[in-house]
Amino acid sequence: MTAPTLRYAIATALVASLALAGCKKDKPADTAVTPPPMSTPAPTQPASPMNSAVSITSVTLGTQAGADKMIQTSTTDFTTNDPIIVSVSTTGTSGSTNIHTRLVYEDGQVAGEESQSISTNGIETTNFTFNNANGWPAGNYTAEVAIDSAAPRKTSFTVK
Repeated sequence: MTAPTLRYAIATALVASLALAGCKKDKPADTAVTPPPMSTPAPTQPASPMNSAVSITSVTLGTQAGADKMIQTSTTDFTTNDPIIVSVSTTGTSGSTNIHTRLVYEDGQVAGEESQSISTNGIETTNFTFNNANGWPAGNYTAEVAIDSAAPRKTSFTVK
C-alpha cells in the first residue's frame, strides 16, 4: 500500500467511525419501575421470660409425693388425719409467677391457703402440703389453684 492510499484508508476509517459514533442513538431511559424488594415479616422474637404465660396442666391430690414432686398415689378420698398434698403441674416460661392454692370446705369456709412464687422455663411441679393438727372435719372440699390473677382451677375431694 502506498502512502496516499494508506492515508485514504485511514481517513475513510476515521470518517466511518465518526459517522457511526454520530449516528449512535442514545439508549432509551429505562422507564420500567423496579418493584421494591419483597417484604418479609420481621422474625418473631421469643417472648421474654418475664412476659410469657404459665398455665396449669394438671392438679393432682394425694398424701405423699416422691423426690420428683409427683404424687405417688393420687386420691380424692382422705382421712381426717391425712396430710393433703396439692400437686400443681405447670408449663410455660416466667421469671416470676404466683401460684395460689386454697382448700375450701363445703360451707365456703377456707380450710387452708398457701402461695408460692416460681421462676420457670418449661414444665414445673409445685406442691402445697396442708396439715390440720386437730384433724380435718369430715365432708366435701374443693382445692382451688390459680396462677397469678387467673380464675382458679377446682378439684373436688372428700374427707371421711
